Amino acid sequence: MTIRTRFAPSPTGYLHVGGARTALFSWLYARKHGGQFILRIEDTDLERSTAESVNAILEGMTWLGLEYDEGPFYQTHRFDRYKEVIAQLLEQGDAYYCYCSKEELEELREQQRANKEKPRYDGRCRHLQAPKEGVQPVIRFKNPTGGSVIVNDVVRGNVEFQNSELDDLIIARPDGTPTYNLTVVVDDLDMGLTHVIRGDDHLNNSPRQINIFKALGAEVPIFAHLPMILGDDGARLSKRHGAVSVMSYRDEGFLPEALLNYLVRLGWSHGDQEIFSIDEMVSLFDITDVNKSASSFNTDKLLWLNQHYIKTSSPEHIAHHLSWHMGTLDIDPTQGPSLVEVVKLQQERAKTLVEMASNSQFFYKEVTEYDEKAAKKNLKQASAEILEEMYQRLAGLAEWKAEPIHAHIKECSVAREIGMGKVAQPIRVAITGNTISPPLDVTLELLGSERALSAIRAAVAWIKDRAED
Repeated sequence: MTIRTRFAPSPTGYLHVGGARTALFSWLYARKHGGQFILRIEDTDLERSTAESVNAILEGMTWLGLEYDEGPFYQTHRFDRYKEVIAQLLEQGDAYYCYCSKEELEELREQQRANKEKPRYDGRCRHLQAPKEGVQPVIRFKNPTGGSVIVNDVVRGNVEFQNSELDDLIIARPDGTPTYNLTVVVDDLDMGLTHVIRGDDHLNNSPRQINIFKALGAEVPIFAHLPMILGDDGARLSKRHGAVSVMSYRDEGFLPEALLNYLVRLGWSHGDQEIFSIDEMVSLFDITDVNKSASSFNTDKLLWLNQHYIKTSSPEHIAHHLSWHMGTLDIDPTQGPSLVEVVKLQQERAKTLVEMASNSQFFYKEVTEYDEKAAKKNLKQASAEILEEMYQRLAGLAEWKAEPIHAHIKECSVAREIGMGKVAQPIRVAITGNTISPPLDVTLELLGSERALSAIRAAVAWIKDRAED
């Protein structure tokens, strides 16, 4: 049997982290077993589905690197197929027209509540002989009334539902458009899915869908219902806990592999191992090892993982993702030193790419203002003399390299009988605008003589302007 899994989001918003984890687990299971992973867009909710949401989902999948083997398929392109199946169910007596009005159904529910019964449709149109004039009917699936349904769930074990607890669900609206539980079954059947991996909020849909599979004479896929993700406070993860959109994590400076590594550990583990490469995830992951209990999202842990990946990934890989963040700062990273070389200097010093981009601006933009505290401490009147001497020393270098730059900083400090910091910090503030940078000698080398000397000259002028004031 070839394993076939799917990720089937509804395009009514962004790709959230819960959906991303479902996609990841489905992708890993297919990859581990040499199977196929399918992307399906469940867009039959015409009022809420948007093209923007579709794009957000596709963008999120691309950024995460969860490539799909087939798709994306769109349910709105398959309406003819759904109508065909609905007609089949009607013809074989497994579906029927229901002419009950909203008022009738509300009256039924109120009566059931008054009798302390579970509100549910009572099947009153099951045996209707003639249509009601002037009423656009819905179509209901004729659910079995006796026995039970066993959901074969590899995470939760076998879960049993009594058919008597399931009412006859609507499978087609008055305008003929199909509903979720019908379209999902038809798609999973037509696409040959062997495993349906999804959130446990869908568990209650499973017995209804299994009964439709059986009515169509189809083999039922194996289910895996994943436990929900909670926030730090134990409540279901939502916007109030911070970022829940996958792309908002990109915007906040996280690497996709850090988020994937974090998500794979939400409900799954392999001993005490915390850090997994993609290849390790594929080889070690098994859906049967997923926990039944909910997992809590811990942003600090994600940040720790992100810092690890920034430190240990290749500079070329970091630069690829950092480039986007530089663009958000109106910086073209081709107009300056190699971004890869900048990353080599910065990757030990940043927890996020946003932080790295912010701290690397000076390589591409002239400093137009100085941090107030940094300037007050390091760009004093006495500093102008030091900067002027260093300008002369550096301007005379035969080769603009870190080693001779460092030698001149040291010589200046020795000659003036001051600490090297008293020489280095004014230069650092001059070129960066603040007191934060990688080691000064290699930073100056990468910045280049023209930009560095111009910044030192500008800082001297800035100090002298304030002396005249």
